[in-house]
Amino acid sequence: MMEEDESTKTQAGRDHVGSLTRGLAVMEILAAHPAGLTLTEMAEKAGLTRAGARRFLLTLVASGYAVQDGRKFQLTPRLIATARTWISGQTLWAYGEQFMRELSNRLNESCSAAVLADEDVVYVARVAGQRILSVALHVGTRLPAICTAMGRVLLSGLSQVEVERFLARARIEARTPKTITDRKQLGQEIAQIRDKGYATMDEELEIGLRSIAVPIRDRSGTIVAAINVSTQSARFSVSGMEQELLPHLRAAAAAIEDYFVVH
Repeated sequence: MMEEDESTKTQAGRDHVGSLTRGLAVMEILAAHPAGLTLTEMAEKAGLTRAGARRFLLTLVASGYAVQDGRKFQLTPRLIATARTWISGQTLWAYGEQFMRELSNRLNESCSAAVLADEDVVYVARVAGQRILSVALHVGTRLPAICTAMGRVLLSGLSQVEVERFLARARIEARTPKTITDRKQLGQEIAQIRDKGYATMDEELEIGLRSIAVPIRDRSGTIVAAINVSTQSARFSVSGMEQELLPHLRAAAAAIEDYFVVH
C-alpha cells in the first residue's frame, strides 16, 4: 500500500508544472492590486527573484493578460473576459438566474450568488435591483468572505477545524466601525450560522448596506454556493430582513437546488 502511495506521489510530481503554478500566483497577486505593481514589488510578494518575476510578468504582457505602464504592471480586461466565459458556461447559474431575477423583481432588491475562493467570495451571478447602492458589484467581483453574509454562509459549510485554520491565516480588516475583527467572535458567529442556516450582515462591509444570505447545497448536502439579498439599511432592519426577505430567499434557494435533483 505504501509503495502505491509513493508511486502516486511520484506520478503527481511528474505531472505538476511548477512554473504554471508560480505564473498563476503572479496573476492572482496582480488581481489583488488593480493599481499595478512594479517588478520589485511583485518579486517581494511572490517570493521570486527579480529575474523570475520579470519573466512571468513579460509572459503575461506578451499573452495579453497584462500590460506594462511605465514601471508598473497591471492585468488587462482579457482575464475578465476569460472568467466571464467560464461563468457563462456554468449551467447551474444559467438555470438559477431566472429564480434570482424573480426574487429581485418581487422584492425590488438586488440578488447575488457567490462561491468561496480562498479568503474571498467571487460573484458568479447577479441581478441588480433598482435601488442604487454605492458598492459596485458585478459578476467576477471579489469581496472578503469574512465580512459578507454570503462569505460567512460559505464558511459555515467548512468543518470546525477548517474554519479555525481559515481564521488563523485570514487577513481581517475593519471595513467599517461595525466590522467584526475578533477571530474568536467570528468563529462563534460562523458556528451560529451553521446552526440556523442563514447569515445576516449589518453594515460590516459598508455603512448603509445590509444583506441576508442562505446556502445552495448539492445532492449530498454540501454547500457549493450562497445567494443573498442586499438592501439599504434605511429599508430594512436585521429583524425585518429575517421576517420579510428570508422566506422568499429560502424559496429561491430551494428552487435552484432542484437543479441537482435532475442533473
